[in-house]
Amino acid sequence: MTYQSGLFAGKRAIVAGATQGIGATIANHLAALGAGVTALGLGAGDGTLHDAVEVRQADVTSAASLTAALADVGDLDIVFNCAGIIQRGAEHDPEVFARVLEVNLTGTMRVCSATRDRLKARRGCIVNTASMLTFFGGGLVPGYAASKGGVGQLTKSLAIAYAADGIRVNAIAPGWIATPLTRALQEDPARSGPILARTPMARWGTPEDVARAAVFLCTPAAAFITGVILPVDGGYMVS
Repeated sequence: MTYQSGLFAGKRAIVAGATQGIGATIANHLAALGAGVTALGLGAGDGTLHDAVEVRQADVTSAASLTAALADVGDLDIVFNCAGIIQRGAEHDPEVFARVLEVNLTGTMRVCSATRDRLKARRGCIVNTASMLTFFGGGLVPGYAASKGGVGQLTKSLAIAYAADGIRVNAIAPGWIATPLTRALQEDPARSGPILARTPMARWGTPEDVARAAVFLCTPAAAFITGVILPVDGGYMVS
């Protein structure tokens, strides 16, 4: 842990899409720093969430599901949007394409809208999850790339719209991160090699790399930062 213990003591956080992967790691980091954290997601998760994190079932594609999950949640300080899917190859089917956008983009907007008033009371912050594909396309993943491009523009738009409420809205843009979603790539030297060759830091990122940068956007040190899309990619996008 790279932050002062108790940094978020007395703070309340919601992390959507937090039952596994990057979302779970972010939830764990917030809890370790003293925040009261509720993880929203589908299923029981992958077993990596700390006991201090409360888990609630919620589907970001359903307004009713989110309303039920947040019914007894009062004022909020921090909201993370990490819910997302990718369907490589299949996203050229318009129905699959629409489903990816519904989860990744509309789901992000739905969580932001559902928590806005709660964040306003505490002048809180939102951190969305964009991607390196926010900045360029992906031939196998048109839905994912389109949704993450949309998350980038949504972040900038809500940063403007929510500023009068004292709410900061930023995003992280992970690069090639070692998670279960990228395991097939990691284990295939023919595919992993070109990725690492283009990455100046010459390694796969970790969920912890992403979480530490994401948490920064919620700290007092970032009090004058809003509308930013922060790449966490080892330099991949600038090489």
